[in-house]
Amino acid sequence: MVEADLILEHAAELATPFGEAPRTGRAQGELRVIPDAAVAAAGGTLVYVGPSRDLDSRVKLRIGGSRLDVSGKTILPGFVDPHTHLPFFGSRATEFEQRLRGRTYQEIAAAGGGILSTVEQTRRADPSDLRGASLGRLDRMLALGTTTCEAKSGYGLSLEAELKQLRVLRSLASAHPVEIIPTFLGAHTLPRERRGAREEYVREVIEEMIPKVAEEKLAEFCDVFCDSVAFTPEETEKILEAGRRHGLTPRLHADQLSSLGGAELAGRLSAASADHLEFISGKGIDALARAQVTAVLIPGANFFLMSPERPPARKLVEAGVPVALATDLNPGTCMTESMPLVLVLACLELKLTVAEAITAATLNAAFSLRRADRVGSLEEGKQADLQVLDVPEHHHLVYHFGVSHVDTVIKKGQVVFRRSPARWAFP
Repeated sequence: MVEADLILEHAAELATPFGEAPRTGRAQGELRVIPDAAVAAAGGTLVYVGPSRDLDSRVKLRIGGSRLDVSGKTILPGFVDPHTHLPFFGSRATEFEQRLRGRTYQEIAAAGGGILSTVEQTRRADPSDLRGASLGRLDRMLALGTTTCEAKSGYGLSLEAELKQLRVLRSLASAHPVEIIPTFLGAHTLPRERRGAREEYVREVIEEMIPKVAEEKLAEFCDVFCDSVAFTPEETEKILEAGRRHGLTPRLHADQLSSLGGAELAGRLSAASADHLEFISGKGIDALARAQVTAVLIPGANFFLMSPERPPARKLVEAGVPVALATDLNPGTCMTESMPLVLVLACLELKLTVAEAITAATLNAAFSLRRADRVGSLEEGKQADLQVLDVPEHHHLVYHFGVSHVDTVIKKGQVVFRRSPARWAFP
């Protein structure tokens, strides 16, 4: 018999993917579903996942531990959000209004808006203000069931401003329950002051920014926006190889606005992920499948930009590519912290099943962040990261949309969020 600090019992259902490898093909839609389920955790690790009827013969609650009855509710792994631009400052709400009036993303960027607008605001921001804005976003992510997220720089585009973003992330990582995995994205776009000096800026990213980021251990990944409005595949490869030499694993923004071969490059580099993929080619799909590079899809961006293009989610799943989902939280093209909304869009617009979407938002996302050995599924020996939803079974997460179902969030075996019940005063 094992001892536990925390027990949850009598859940209507527990639903989770399983394993330490990504789920692909038909297996992406396979969840382990346990009715009348219980989980127990000790020291932040799951020590029991199974039927409530077997709990007391396997687990003993330590003195001072907590035992929660979650009858009628569903337990899922905490969401893993593998693509966010968390540390930014300011708003681009005026651009949103312009898009409603018919202007395109490219037109807004050409007029001085877009990424560079946020770069200006983020550069001017004091680190404490940038930290405060990012902290609020993390609070909202946690309340919506996210327990782990990737977070990119990329709104600095100078050595000092990029370091400022990444240092803020390091500060947040020690102060908030959401686990943050940092990514260096100095190659997000060309800064305004380098518009006539592409080679010079690429050289600065490679020779100055990447070594300093690695020296301070500020990031685990290096990302590049490989597209017609940003960096070429050749430039992308140079930057990502430089990052790899300094211990930063490559990821790519790929084939979002045009088909430049970003997915093929991601496969050739064995990148951790290729993200967006609205214009991925058949060769790109094959390259990701062969190399088992995770396709991180972002249906919220298509929705928010009112774009008719969609990443070919069904083709990717059927080709055996590991498919993940992310919010792409950013101020210009997808201003949301909500992974539940992303799952709704993935099912209704990309045609994933609910089970496939849950796997994409948990285990497969964790795999893309090199964390699938400890997060992304509810299994004994893994980290006790989970959410309790006030729904009778997992399909209701998508079926009953537009509201938050999160009742409780647990990170490393600790209750870090509980929804206060509504209290109404009647005369």
